[in-house]
Amino acid sequence: MITLTPRAALQVRTIQAGLGDAQKNLRIFVETGGCSGLQYGMSFDALKEGDREIESEGVKVLIDPATLAQLNGSSIDFDDGLHGKGFEIKNPQAKTTCGCGKSFN
Repeated sequence: MITLTPRAALQVRTIQAGLGDAQKNLRIFVETGGCSGLQYGMSFDALKEGDREIESEGVKVLIDPATLAQLNGSSIDFDDGLHGKGFEIKNPQAKTTCGCGKSFN
């Protein structure tokens, strides 16, 4: 399971409202790259075959099975403070992370 904090959910809903496309939901994915070998990604997308659709804080999240295996148990927060990094994923399965928090191994 992946959970969003209330701050992250609010930010997702704000961005989603600006899209003007009710068929697109938050997609979370992992791809090769970044400082540590794998990096997190987010986009707005339509449901695809094989996706799992979860809901957290009233936000629908799309995730493919391979990504779910790598991010299961993760929480997503949003920090917009003075030194805020934007969306931050806390992944208990990550062995190492880079300083920016956007990639892991």
